Amino acid sequence: MIAIIRVVLILIISINICVFGIIYCLLVPRQLRYIDIFSHLFGCMAPIFGIQLEIRKSSDILLPKNCVYISNHQNNYDMVTVSSAVQSNTVTIGKKNLLWIPLFGQLYWLSGNILIDRTYNSVQKTRSILTKIIKTIRIDGMSVWIFPEGTRNQGRGLLPFKIGAFYAAIFSKVPIVPICVSDISNNKIRLNRWSNGLVIIEIMPSLKTCQYKLNQVRIIAAHCHKIMKLKIDKLNEEVMLREN
Repeated sequence: MIAIIRVVLILIISINICVFGIIYCLLVPRQLRYIDIFSHLFGCMAPIFGIQLEIRKSSDILLPKNCVYISNHQNNYDMVTVSSAVQSNTVTIGKKNLLWIPLFGQLYWLSGNILIDRTYNSVQKTRSILTKIIKTIRIDGMSVWIFPEGTRNQGRGLLPFKIGAFYAAIFSKVPIVPICVSDISNNKIRLNRWSNGLVIIEIMPSLKTCQYKLNQVRIIAAHCHKIMKLKIDKLNEEVMLREN
């Protein structure tokens, strides 16, 4: 019974957010500053899933005006967890096939997010994607949010990072801000269960990139992977302690 109520509520809220968002974006299309508003609206559905969401950032951490946010990417539940942590003045990077998801895909594009085609791994296609991201940072004055794993890890732990996000950060001379999310696997969520546990999202201190050269992109990528894995492991341990 709980599962049925949840599904109905989620469908009603999701459709309303998307329809309202599409109409609004058609009036003022591709207004990048509204991305965080729609992201947080989806994040408001976390309690409906029975998820207790905790987003934290040390009070002494000042987020840069322009930066590259990087986060681990687990599964479809990121839409109601990770979306809550999207900062203002930020564009997210998503796969082009998101466009074909009814209503959500159209809202995602109309609100100003960047869709990229990863079907072809040619040098020219990669250069085109990076050029679009760098333009967003340097000319449009926006931050970008990228999942450097390049795909959902589906509970396999933090996957190796692709270097595009780090290349864009070094080239644009902006900091990198790691954002770590405790594990929330598909097996952890039971729609027919009242409580589906705690998810902690921690915004970490920014990492300067000005001392890195483009040929050192793999060095900073490996460094970010290391500190994020350590932090995610600690968050998972904390969640286990608090839930038991």
